[in-house]
Amino acid sequence: MPPALGETATSVERTPDGRRLLVRRTVDAPIDAVWTVLTDTRRWPDWGPSITAVKSADRYITSGSRGRVQVLGAVRLPFEITTCQNYRWTWTVARVPATGHFVETHPAGSVVGFELPLAAFGYVPVCRRACARIGALARTA
Repeated sequence: MPPALGETATSVERTPDGRRLLVRRTVDAPIDAVWTVLTDTRRWPDWGPSITAVKSADRYITSGSRGRVQVLGAVRLPFEITTCQNYRWTWTVARVPATGHFVETHPAGSVVGFELPLAAFGYVPVCRRACARIGALARTA
C-alpha cells in the first residue's frame, strides 16, 4: 500500500529482481513529470544525494544507455542502464547491480520509489531524501 501524500514508507517486497527493500513516497506530481526527472541524466545530481555529476551521450536514458557518474565529489564510476520500460529502470554501477527506480500512479499524483538489495539497508536514508527531492523537482517541471 502506498504511503499518504507527502509521506515516505519502506518495506521488503518481491520485485522483478527478487526480494528487495522498497522506499516509496507519494508526491503531488503527475507520473510523466516524475518519470522525466528520473530519466534525465542532467537532473540526477539535483535529486541524487550521492551523485555530483553525470557524463552520458544520452540525456534521457533508455535500456543500454551508458556513461559515468561522479559520486561523493570525486569517484567516477561507469554505469549501464539494464532495463528501462513501464515506468521502471534499473542499472549497474561499476558492473554491480544497483538501485531500481520506479514511478506508479496514485490518485493524489504519483508514487516515486527505489528498489534496494536487502544488504543495502544503510542506503535507505539517502533514497528517502532522493524521493522527496524528485517530488519537488517534478512539481516545478
